Amino acid sequence: MAGFFSLTQVTVATEHRTYNQWHMLDHLPEQLTLPGIGWGQRWVSTPACKCARSVSTAQFDDVHYLTLYLLGPPLERSLADFARLARELADRGRFHRHRRTALTGTFEVVHCSAAPRVHVSGSAVPYRPNLGIHLRLDEVVDLDRIDLYDQWLARDHLPALVASEGVTGAWTFRRPPAPGRSASGAAGQRITVAWLDAPPLEVTAAIASLPQPPPSLVRPVLEGPFESIEPHRWDWFDESVRDGGNQ
Repeated sequence: MAGFFSLTQVTVATEHRTYNQWHMLDHLPEQLTLPGIGWGQRWVSTPACKCARSVSTAQFDDVHYLTLYLLGPPLERSLADFARLARELADRGRFHRHRRTALTGTFEVVHCSAAPRVHVSGSAVPYRPNLGIHLRLDEVVDLDRIDLYDQWLARDHLPALVASEGVTGAWTFRRPPAPGRSASGAAGQRITVAWLDAPPLEVTAAIASLPQPPPSLVRPVLEGPFESIEPHRWDWFDESVRDGGNQ
């Protein structure tokens, strides 16, 4: 199984409602009809969530939304169907143009953990209702020591993360090396998603305070909360529109 991530900025402040209407009521339902897609959800980094980020580098500072699909085998066919449907819908005019992706692509699932207090397996955590997620995106800068980072995730970070109040479980993902290329650049990216059954803003400080890996090993590029999205409740950025901002 793999995760397909998209971290997206809406580039026109007045287009958030149309973007959410398109994605939630058109795009996401169509994608979930594909046999290779087992699950998908999108979350929002509200203005309050953005202020609560513990890490936000320039590439990701303007991200508003995070989408995650879980893709099943055979992965090549699932990705081909995924891309084909997106092209077909775009050709029919069913695509939102006022958007920019800061990161998009497929990541391998590495670990699936559930909190001891919940009665589901780690593999079932994404399918459990949630109030949001906490995202951690790291780039391992010393690829010769990448195994040390993966060991830190499995032995230290994940157990502490799923023991945190409000966390129901967590998955970690890694970017696979591109075929024919050495393990460099994006191959050092690691994503940890913690699913929450408490309001994200109430638990994010405790999660961010957990022990960190050695700074010589990793460069954190984005860490913070995202809230679940309710249908037709898309007014998080309306105040910015009234103020003439460009959220």
